[in-house]
Amino acid sequence: MSRLEELQVGDVLTGHVSAIVPFGVFVRISDDADGLLHGETQPQVGESVTVRILDIDVEKRRASLSKA
Repeated sequence: MSRLEELQVGDVLTGHVSAIVPFGVFVRISDDADGLLHGETQPQVGESVTVRILDIDVEKRRASLSKA
């Protein structure tokens, strides 16, 4: 995996679900950051998912994701 700074909006990648919360799932998208896949609750922790990056906030170390 790459670092968050190397990723760009629109990139499609495969990550692993790291946490499930009531409003979605967090997906590990880089060695140093997770992104939120809002509204998804089906995947289980550790499961692979393919996502598209919608927005990146490097300072806050987070990203918004959608299913790809």
